[in-house]
Amino acid sequence: MLASQRALFEIPRQICYLNAASYSPLPIRTLEAGRAAVGRKGTPWTLPASFANQQNERARAAAARLINAEPSDIALTPSISYGVATAAKLLTIPRGTRVIVLESDHSSPVLEWHARADVQGFTVETVRQPEDGDWTSAVLAVIERSGAAPVSLASISSVHWSDGGLIDVDKVSAALKPRGAMFLIDATQGVGVLAMDVKRLDPDFVLFPTYKWVLGPYGRAFLYVAKRHQSGIPLEQTSAGRRDVRAENSVYFTDLDYVPDARRFDMGKRDYFISMEMASIGMEMLAEWGAAAVVRRLAMLTERIAEGVRGIGVSVPDGRLRAPHILSLAFKGGMPAGLVEGLASDGVYVAPRLGRLRISPHVYNDEADADRFVEVLGRRLNTSLRGA
Repeated sequence: MLASQRALFEIPRQICYLNAASYSPLPIRTLEAGRAAVGRKGTPWTLPASFANQQNERARAAAARLINAEPSDIALTPSISYGVATAAKLLTIPRGTRVIVLESDHSSPVLEWHARADVQGFTVETVRQPEDGDWTSAVLAVIERSGAAPVSLASISSVHWSDGGLIDVDKVSAALKPRGAMFLIDATQGVGVLAMDVKRLDPDFVLFPTYKWVLGPYGRAFLYVAKRHQSGIPLEQTSAGRRDVRAENSVYFTDLDYVPDARRFDMGKRDYFISMEMASIGMEMLAEWGAAAVVRRLAMLTERIAEGVRGIGVSVPDGRLRAPHILSLAFKGGMPAGLVEGLASDGVYVAPRLGRLRISPHVYNDEADADRFVEVLGRRLNTSLRGA
């Protein structure tokens, strides 16, 4: 199991930050790299012409490593919604078919299909949040529902952001493939912690940003595109996406054919060499630690919290059905007013999500953080009950 990496971050001992599922702190190395990169922008004449592309390829390779992809299968994007829009432009959803999404899933893998459904003649079917917390069984039941229209696509998150519910993407993929259906995975809450192997799983698209679990900045995200979709037209028309459209050429539009891989889907003006380098560092750190070591540490912390809060008036989800790094607590009668703010006033930072309290530790947390949360939550709930 990975040891706590708190020393690699600027987190005061009195701060108990358990909100990686919203946004993570940056490692000290990343902060230093960002400051140095801003300095380079102040003296752009010191940068070689190849610098930006080197940074782009470093980030592409780091993202690919986390999901066992080839770098040529990764596109550089600014957001998950950009990646989903790219995928939607590449796909033909047959009329009369179904696109499956999750109830209250984050907006990115859902709204694109709602926007297209009427014009393109397909329906969007929502998998309702299961009362028992078993998202995987609920998804499979919708896919396999007798008498329903054919499924053309499942566009779902691998971990539900609000309740930490874990979707078994292997089982979902196995149900989709015999039906000839496609699979888009929003792995925002998974990559960097949960192991993913796209060569084995063979999804159509996988997307993830850097500002949560891979310890990176805002505005950087990555799109895995299966080779069978790499001949499509990109969302944006850029010089970098073409074989030879270069300012240094004597003829600008020398070769307008697209580059032959997922690089054609890179965002326009991709040369964010400040935040690209910052993104690379966090991803490289996660890869070096390894998903297995990271997930064991985070599972230990969430289980320590789960055991600690039993019997103090909260509902703890079944460990078999939740992601090992996210714990969402429910309250009988609803979350007490002001609870999150009260916790924050005691230096404990978590997130309210659709009526639940979401706790999401990362590698900078330790057992003292887990115990601190349990103690402060118990005290706050007792105070709330006495007030009632």
